[in-house]
Amino acid sequence: MEDRTERGRTQENGRSDGAAGKQRSSPCASLKMFLVALSFAYFAKALSGSYMKSTITQLERRFDIPSYLIGVIDGSFEIGNLLVIAFVSYFGAKLHRPKIIAVGCVLMSIGTFIIALPHFIIGRYEFETSARRIVNSTLNVSPCAVGSSADLTQGGCEGESNLSMWIYVLLGNVLRGIGETPVQPLGISYIDDFTTEENAALYVGCVQTISVVGPVFGYLLGSLCAKIYVDIGFVKMETITITPADARWVGAWWLGYLIAGVITLLSAIPFWFLPRSLPMSGPRGPEKCTPEQKSFMKHKYPADEHASFTEMAKDFFPTLRTLLGHPVYLTYLCVTIIQLNSLIGMVTYKPKYIEQHFRQSASKANFLMGVINIPAVALGMFSGGLLMKRLKLNIMGAARFAFGTSLIGYVLSLFFFAMSCENAKVAGVTLSYNSVDRISYDKHPVFTACNSDCFCSASDWDPVCGENGITYVSPCLAGCTDSAGSGKNTVFSNCSCVGVAGNFTASTGQCPHKDDCDRMFPYFLALSVITSFIISLGGTPGYMLLIRCIKPQLKSLALGFHTLATRTLAGIPAPIYFGAIIDSTCLKWGQKRCGGIGACRIYNTTSYRIAYLGLTLSLRTISFIICIPGFILLSRQLKKEEENAINKALANGGTELEALRKEEFIISNSDQMSDNSTDRETRL
Repeated sequence: MEDRTERGRTQENGRSDGAAGKQRSSPCASLKMFLVALSFAYFAKALSGSYMKSTITQLERRFDIPSYLIGVIDGSFEIGNLLVIAFVSYFGAKLHRPKIIAVGCVLMSIGTFIIALPHFIIGRYEFETSARRIVNSTLNVSPCAVGSSADLTQGGCEGESNLSMWIYVLLGNVLRGIGETPVQPLGISYIDDFTTEENAALYVGCVQTISVVGPVFGYLLGSLCAKIYVDIGFVKMETITITPADARWVGAWWLGYLIAGVITLLSAIPFWFLPRSLPMSGPRGPEKCTPEQKSFMKHKYPADEHASFTEMAKDFFPTLRTLLGHPVYLTYLCVTIIQLNSLIGMVTYKPKYIEQHFRQSASKANFLMGVINIPAVALGMFSGGLLMKRLKLNIMGAARFAFGTSLIGYVLSLFFFAMSCENAKVAGVTLSYNSVDRISYDKHPVFTACNSDCFCSASDWDPVCGENGITYVSPCLAGCTDSAGSGKNTVFSNCSCVGVAGNFTASTGQCPHKDDCDRMFPYFLALSVITSFIISLGGTPGYMLLIRCIKPQLKSLALGFHTLATRTLAGIPAPIYFGAIIDSTCLKWGQKRCGGIGACRIYNTTSYRIAYLGLTLSLRTISFIICIPGFILLSRQLKKEEENAINKALANGGTELEALRKEEFIISNSDQMSDNSTDRETRL
């Protein structure tokens, strides 16, 4: 009977312990769920953000806009952040953080769908071609038009207003920016509040690594969509005369935004089921957490559950003033703003640089960015977090590590200047019709004796490759009089500018001329991977420096204001002025149907390289100069903190010593009193 009773008690205790165990394990289980949910949200936002970068050239061509305007569209994401981030970071830290992140993910998804909307409103894409301007053309048109020049300019302007549909892309990107706002500051501060200091760096490193994996899929999605023609399913592909390598090709840019929107919407779901905050201490503490986690959670501060909105608003500006009065934080802010100007400008136009400089298709450029470059960054960021934990780097150690990796990457980046490709040979643009052997960037006339009998348009861009290996701006300007075949297989004959006899042919599209580029391109990719890995090694230590150099109470606001400042002063302007500088290297602009400049068709690759790389490295040089006073200020702060800690310890030690003396005095007095009483008893 006793055995049964004991067994029953054991079972009951087992059940109660199991139930308590489940209850107790919930904080750590919730933390793990939050880590998974935040990683997926980071993945979704990174995927849609990188997909936007991969569609830059597609959007330029589809809406016939220059690079600086694409920079405005790209920067509109940061404008969305700017509108709400300071308030979301400050008030969000005091409210239900997971649910605010969930609302943000839903807004991001809606914004992504709005970006794709113009495709379903705008008409079919009509690329620039000389053939379409010839009136009463037949299947085998004569490229050399005879008659008045007025015949060449006929063609309706209907649908031109549709090109302003790029404003929908801009507005959708603004909404994406608003939605993305709470994910980083609230997510990182939530992790840091409920993990040990030792594990915080590793967890942040893991989340940021996942956020770098997102762009791998973003660029791969961009590569896939760039291969598919924009109006796939609505046009006969055999009638399309251009290929993905053509400067007029537009891929199915809208398709990727629909996919990214669905993924972002799914990422919002887990956050609705997460708690506002996790228990810090007490008997209901997490059983499955390690002793270190339990002890650390006791020192963490919970969100202010009962603070009123008025009280929070009243404290906002004094708190912000305290934050901006922190010299180390302010210096760190300046350095990261300048470095991010360099980084954002470089990453935004890197696929375009690969396309233009090394003559790769948009699809291949995006594929290489996704498969080779981005994984190197992910590996670097994860390795940086791991090294920080293994080496147990303090604040100064993290700062030195981040600076060292950035400096090594900077030195290696100088070698990019030596990796050059010869410009494409285009008659009338980079070559003179009279001297087709030497490339020069002087103004060359496109009209010459060989095409004087044809009424050609100087503004058209419909390149053909002559048998002599020279590209001509259009079949008309090549002096071609006949054509045979259709679509990509069209062949132009009797091209008087191609050969002296006038019986040479030309085919659609630019001439390849890729020998020198093909030799140089693998070296460019290898160096790009190495520099990306080394620079990203310092990413996580640099980020932890931001978290650790300020008081815990200011952490959420510091992260939020850092994001606000970097996006306002780097994310918005960098794509615009990088785009404007790239535009200045354009040699041949496309023309809109009703006049006006469209997208650039061919660049001066030497000027492009110097402008793009020169601007990137100049900004990083300035950031290194600012780092010098930054290290001095950080050293002073750490020294001051150490002195304060010693003084506090001495003060505490003095108080303890005084308490001990009092205790000894009381004990000695009580001993004396007991001795006296014993003496009295003896006498009696």
